[in-house]
Amino acid sequence: MACAAARSQANQDRLICIYPAYLNKKTIAEGRRIPVSKAVENPTATEIQDVCSAVGLNEFLEKNKMYSREWNRDVQYRGRVRVQLKQEDGSLCLVQFPSHKSVMLYSVAEMIPKLKTRTQKSGGADPSLQQGEGSKKGKGKKKK
Repeated sequence: MACAAARSQANQDRLICIYPAYLNKKTIAEGRRIPVSKAVENPTATEIQDVCSAVGLNEFLEKNKMYSREWNRDVQYRGRVRVQLKQEDGSLCLVQFPSHKSVMLYSVAEMIPKLKTRTQKSGGADPSLQQGEGSKKGKGKKKK
């Protein structure tokens, strides 16, 4: 119900936007807003939404929005998450998140790498890469 209140036009000034490009391991010119040491490789808007909802923030996902500096128009780079930091009276919703940056650092540095989808992807991808690298026989002709 608080999410529905957050979507109304009067409450738009209390919402912040978090695009996946803010948290990606890109350059600052490409849109990153946190230190590289805390950034994540290719985060998605649904991952950001999962982390924000798990901590108890009022959030909602806008799937068809795109970051203006994002040159790649693929589906995985689309979306943004709107998060409510302040209530109607101006007080904070959650005390541990007083600013835009605090939400981004918490969601990226601590929580997104711990998501189940992240841990399963990294475990399953490594063996397939190692098998593909060893098959380089018969490429080209021998020189005499």
